[in-house]
Amino acid sequence: MVTAFIMINAERPRIAPASQEILEIKGITEVYSVAGDYDLVAVARVRKNEELAKLVTEDLIKIEGLTRTQTLISFRQYSNFELDRIFSLGVECEDDPAK
Repeated sequence: MVTAFIMINAERPRIAPASQEILEIKGITEVYSVAGDYDLVAVARVRKNEELAKLVTEDLIKIEGLTRTQTLISFRQYSNFELDRIFSLGVECEDDPAK
């Protein structure tokens, strides 16, 4: 599995609509609106580097109003957050930042 984080700048009126259009791209699992140098961060999870290349160079560039992207490819994942706890019924998740 290849995981990548794609930082995106967009024209101001296109930020919200573009985020929804980006979510429709096969391989994009999440899109975050963020503060800082970028407007959006998209998380891509694909099986092969070739799929990521297509996603970035063919699919993403079709979205109107995107002005700049920068892609970071993940080598490893380190996490204290246990995803299996999210899916366990009746178990409180102490590490859940939403609580």
